[in-house]
Amino acid sequence: MPGTVVAKRRMDRGMAILRILTGLLMVCHGLEVFSPSKMELYNDWDSIKRLPLAYVWVYAGKGAELVTGLMLALGWFTKTISLVMAGLMFFICFYIGQGRFWYEDQHSFLFALMAMVFAVYGPGAWAIDNLVKRKQ
Repeated sequence: MPGTVVAKRRMDRGMAILRILTGLLMVCHGLEVFSPSKMELYNDWDSIKRLPLAYVWVYAGKGAELVTGLMLALGWFTKTISLVMAGLMFFICFYIGQGRFWYEDQHSFLFALMAMVFAVYGPGAWAIDNLVKRKQ
């Protein structure tokens, strides 16, 4: 029995490290919202131009990347925010990237897969979710 507890603790810490790194990488992508030149570049993509109010959606998408990344890194509403992040990344992969996840546009697909892992497993260790759970 004690070995099981140790194994669970290691798994939780490993998942926490993956969650924090994934969240911080998502934050890096989301910080592009503060770069007008980068945002203009995205607005020039044909798949973006097909969206109604494309300019608004580009900023909303990058803002969502920033917010979901921060919340994931902190482990705050992890399961819910992971589903939001997965939906966003699958949309980017299959609509914006036209489904070329096999070789060309892997980043959004891999972010979506990681988000699904956290949606199923939870935050692991070192998460705000765990502090809230303890108080209840």
